[in-house]
Amino acid sequence: MLETVVGTNGILVPPPGYLQGVRELCDEHGIVYIADEVMAGFGRCGEWFAVDHFGVTPDLICFAKGVNSGYIPLGGVIISERIAASFQDRAFPGGLTYSGHPLACASAVASIRIFEEEGILENVRTLSASVIEPRLTEIAAKHPSVGDVRGLGFFWALELVKDRQTREPLVPYNASGAAAAPMTAFAAACRAEGMWPFVHFNRTHVVPPCTMTAEELATGLDILDKALDVADEHTT
Repeated sequence: MLETVVGTNGILVPPPGYLQGVRELCDEHGIVYIADEVMAGFGRCGEWFAVDHFGVTPDLICFAKGVNSGYIPLGGVIISERIAASFQDRAFPGGLTYSGHPLACASAVASIRIFEEEGILENVRTLSASVIEPRLTEIAAKHPSVGDVRGLGFFWALELVKDRQTREPLVPYNASGAAAAPMTAFAAACRAEGMWPFVHFNRTHVVPPCTMTAEELATGLDILDKALDVADEHTT
């Protein structure tokens, strides 16, 4: 079981061939491959599911908030035909009070319809390639505090460092108080310009709504660019 693109722990995009290798190992040893797409699915990476980028088919796919924008709590599991067939002659051992709640499921159907009607996946693909990726590449080249940029679709992270050569993090692992001051100052600089950032350890994530326009993205990336001047002050 693995996140197709690891979310909170770093926006880690698997290298070419990695997931194919996982699929082959699972097939060889009779292991069920479960893809966690709670964060990476439903357009976040520019496809319905992030696994679609890598040409693999899991046995199970776990999904949640992306399916209906989190308007109503909902999660689910997509089950392959082979595994679903195993419940033809035995009960599926799952389900609680709110399983299959009609209101939650209706919100997912409506959301999926909007994805299709408004071209949300196309928006993510287009603006990722034309706005986010080139601008983050430009920002990384400009700021010595940016040690790495990685991502896919509308799912990106900037890893902030003290020294690009050694890759020493801008703040220590799990830092707090004075030790976390550089990241605290960076986050405060973002907020001062009207953008509330997500920061985790020595990273900041760029994970905008999938409906964002090019103009809105440009505004946010301008703020990020300016705030990184504060992080640069702490590089060696």
